[in-house]
Amino acid sequence: MIEPRQHGYFKIHSANIYYRIYGAGEKTLFFLHGNGEDWTCFRKQIEFFAADYKIVTMDSRGHGNSGTSEKSLTIKQIAMDAVSLIGKLHLEDVTLVGFSDGANIVLEMALNTDVSYDRLVLAGANLNPRGVKMRYQLPTIFGHAFFEAGARIWPKLRLKADIIGLMIHEPNIRPERLKKITAKVLVLAGEKDMIKEKHTKRIAASLPNSTLVIIPQANHFIFGKWGDKVNRVMKMFLDA
Repeated sequence: MIEPRQHGYFKIHSANIYYRIYGAGEKTLFFLHGNGEDWTCFRKQIEFFAADYKIVTMDSRGHGNSGTSEKSLTIKQIAMDAVSLIGKLHLEDVTLVGFSDGANIVLEMALNTDVSYDRLVLAGANLNPRGVKMRYQLPTIFGHAFFEAGARIWPKLRLKADIIGLMIHEPNIRPERLKKITAKVLVLAGEKDMIKEKHTKRIAASLPNSTLVIIPQANHFIFGKWGDKVNRVMKMFLDA
């Protein structure tokens, strides 16, 4: 694994947010990970793209090396953190790459902030919790209830409950709002994804300038085992 040329923390909205920078290209790929993860889920992408792009990863608040604060843990808050970090690092020509909750954060950034982005990559996104197949959502619901109950006795469990809660309560995006996004968008999912395929196709169809790619045989976690395939698809999209 290549070493970052810079890493550290920025205090954003009362939380210390951890970031890493690789490469020195003129254009930036800004990566946002999924629920309960951190920057390490993008190792294959960092190795592949660092020669041609500036790569920036951010651990979402409450995840990885990033801290949290008294502010509620929401997709909107994490999106605000990311926008602030992009500004503090003076990043230009930014393509946002989001996986799972990270993809939902990318949509929040594109829909509800004044910053413009070069392109977007959405992997395993959903517009609402109903987009998740029930056999995956039910264990999440039960897990959330367990940690919510536990947090009343052991406050240290509060953060875990809040993190899982992101998958229970968010996002809530109406498909027609996606028409606002005019940037080129690559919509990715696995053939055996936890997100319903018809839901993924609806996201792609609602975006004015989208390309949809379903990775054969892949599950939700396409950046890992299927990372080489994803890298090739992303490169074609970015080079077009």
